[in-house]
Amino acid sequence: MAEGLIYPEQANGKGVVPSKPRDYVQYYISCDYGTLNPCSMGLWGLYQGMWYRCDEYYYSGRDTQQQRTDEEYYTALEHLAGDRKIQAVVVDPSAASFITCIRRHNRFYVRPANNDVLNGIRRTAAAFHDGKIAVCENCSGAITEFKSYRWDDKKAEDKPIKENDHAMDDIRYFVNTILQGPTFSFE
Repeated sequence: MAEGLIYPEQANGKGVVPSKPRDYVQYYISCDYGTLNPCSMGLWGLYQGMWYRCDEYYYSGRDTQQQRTDEEYYTALEHLAGDRKIQAVVVDPSAASFITCIRRHNRFYVRPANNDVLNGIRRTAAAFHDGKIAVCENCSGAITEFKSYRWDDKKAEDKPIKENDHAMDDIRYFVNTILQGPTFSFE
């Protein structure tokens, strides 16, 4: 894989679409949980065979110097979901305390994410290329990260730099777990 940007086309705006009302028929939320590092949640809606990351929640405790609790993140999750029927919340399995918090509230089904990094990056790039996913322009956290998510040229093997990758991780979790999983449909 080439050095430099991991998603160069998305960094240049390909796959970023206008935020506008669409009659979504199904919803998921993907989440990369962080305490001091950013917490990124993406709301995904299915419309005419394409999945749109139509809204997001993005909070950096490092930038604000204020950590949030699991309950505060759960409140943000509720707000992001609104009154929509969410099929599942896809969360990195290492976020055990947040998964427990979500389950305790008994509103959302939690699906542990497939956290395969390299295959997930390849699948995500292919999903953008094939027109299976798009990011709405109001998802500024994701759009900002596309412009700085890079390969680590100091490593002998392909590895992304573990910075500016929280929305990138939640997008990868969605693709790896839902698009590649048994529940995917173009409805």
